[in-house]
Amino acid sequence: MIVQTRLGPLSEIPVGEARAYAVDGDMIAVFRLRDGSLRAVSALCPHAGGPIADGLADLRQVVCPLHQHAFDLATGRSTTGQPSLTVYPVTVDDNGQVIVGTPV
Repeated sequence: MIVQTRLGPLSEIPVGEARAYAVDGDMIAVFRLRDGSLRAVSALCPHAGGPIADGLADLRQVVCPLHQHAFDLATGRSTTGQPSLTVYPVTVDDNGQVIVGTPV
């Protein structure tokens, strides 16, 4: 079962940036990519707890700002040999609110 949580207005995430949100004890990074699409992944790098939302992202991957480990934003898989990030479904509702799905 997936629980949907409203995080706030899409306008709080500038295009090309990300924001981290606390959701039921987990930290989730939501990226608003340069093409306008959204991706949501665990906000902490599994290597050393780096802030994934502060990493450099393109349309495909994010690079952790601490030790440059890279992760695919669609699958969460590391391209540098680290454990994967968790990927979360993310959408925007009719009121412009970002909604993320988390498993129960």
